[in-house]
Amino acid sequence: MRYVQLRAFHYVAIHGGFSRAAEALSLTQPAVSDQVRKLEAEYDVLLFNRQKKQITLTEFGKKLLEVTHRMFDVEDQAHVLLSESRALSSAKLRIIADSVQHLNPVLGPFREKYPGVFISVSTGNTTEIVDKLCSYEADIGVLGEIPESREFDVIKLSSTPIIAFAAKDNPAAKLDSISLKQLARQPLVLREKGSKTRHKLEQIAESEGITLTPTIEAVGREAIREIVASGAGIGIVSEAEFGHDERLCKIPISGCKPLMDEALICLKERGKGNLVSAFMKMTREQLEAAPA
Repeated sequence: MRYVQLRAFHYVAIHGGFSRAAEALSLTQPAVSDQVRKLEAEYDVLLFNRQKKQITLTEFGKKLLEVTHRMFDVEDQAHVLLSESRALSSAKLRIIADSVQHLNPVLGPFREKYPGVFISVSTGNTTEIVDKLCSYEADIGVLGEIPESREFDVIKLSSTPIIAFAAKDNPAAKLDSISLKQLARQPLVLREKGSKTRHKLEQIAESEGITLTPTIEAVGREAIREIVASGAGIGIVSEAEFGHDERLCKIPISGCKPLMDEALICLKERGKGNLVSAFMKMTREQLEAAPA
């Protein structure tokens, strides 16, 4: 009995014919038929009833199929395990995020489990993140909204309010809260037009007849933070992304509760890969284990 003979029998049995089995194995039909005949001849058994163009398993063939199912299931499991090991031992994972803070709970545990994986993290706004994912220049994105597109696998990370923030010596820092009308009269330091946080707050303000006009516009959250810390104006940010900076003071926005949904996303077709699926799985596990 040889492996190739059992494999030929198994594929004929599960595919219901010699032609389909040959196609699945990338072999010729005569080659598959020959292997099955040799197996039957060696053990003097009949595995298939061959009637015209139809074949069915004999009772003995059914019993052997139960065994080969277990045999090839184990082989498949071994293949998956070895493939994961190879893919996750020296691979590269490219992440683009609107805010790196959201990655903190999972980056450490992921690096500990897969120390051979090189992780590159870049930053961008929502538009840039989606563009990078769709052009295959990034594997995973973190952005301030939950995409409606069905082409993405999505994990919701958090939902937090948008707040204003100012330097501690700015008079506005003494306010318990600030309204949109008050905010519109302040020198605003806002991110570029592609920022989802800016876009969402501007939409809410516009619905109330208020225009938020920046006096300073800068690319990237860190640039905004440094400009605000210098006392040049007031910025806005999702509360989850405010972080800790002794130079700054956060100011709740009163009269409305704009919420930012932060999400981890990947293209569905990329989510089937070992590396991306491992990161997505660990993110779900970290969220489930986190305190309510």
